[in-house]
Amino acid sequence: MSFDPYEFDRSYTPASQNYSLGHYTAKTFLWVMLGLLVTGVVMVACWATRFTLYVMYTMPYIHLIALVATLILSVTMARRIEKMGVGTAITMFLLFSAIFGFTLSIYLFVYELMAVVLCFLLTGVYFGALAAYGYLTKRDLTGLGPILFSGLIFLIIFGVVSLFIPGLEVLDRVVCLVGIAVFLGYTAYDTQKIKSYYNYYAGYPDMLAKASIFSALQLYLDFINLFLYLLRFLGNRKN
Repeated sequence: MSFDPYEFDRSYTPASQNYSLGHYTAKTFLWVMLGLLVTGVVMVACWATRFTLYVMYTMPYIHLIALVATLILSVTMARRIEKMGVGTAITMFLLFSAIFGFTLSIYLFVYELMAVVLCFLLTGVYFGALAAYGYLTKRDLTGLGPILFSGLIFLIIFGVVSLFIPGLEVLDRVVCLVGIAVFLGYTAYDTQKIKSYYNYYAGYPDMLAKASIFSALQLYLDFINLFLYLLRFLGNRKN
């Protein structure tokens, strides 16, 4: 089987269903919440103890190493999740969330705490609204995939180019708006894909469990990226 949710056989009749789509979706979002909780705890702990500053002083490239580590984990989950055990998938997801918490802790030193809290709450509202839309809408959102992916590529290219070409900061607010739109779209898109995973892997409890964790990883990344772009757009930096 491919792990692409849009390659499932629509003529397939499941052998059995352990729980309803609503239960499965709720379980997926509980994984998202657990990942965000782990990230938040690690982020606040690293900030409160000033562990982040200590590590950055002793290991100047630690955030680059952490970024590479999260990329390796996410790619490994995407490519190998069918073959790995459920326990391994859970461990990788929680490890990914913890490393991301350390990476994000630097923002607590850059932005005012109140701005971080307000942007987090605003992200929760927007994320919840688009997730609800993605789950409830009868419209097929598959066509949004190429558009959203193109927007993501634009954001990545702009981020890399801005490292080498000074003066592009003037476009930052426009880019933030693009980023917000892209990850709001991805939130609805990835929420709707939960149904596809559920239908495709119905009758295979282990695969359903791993698909739930994989969906949670995608939605977790949607939430985090939406939060970061909102923070860049609305947040007040410390003097």
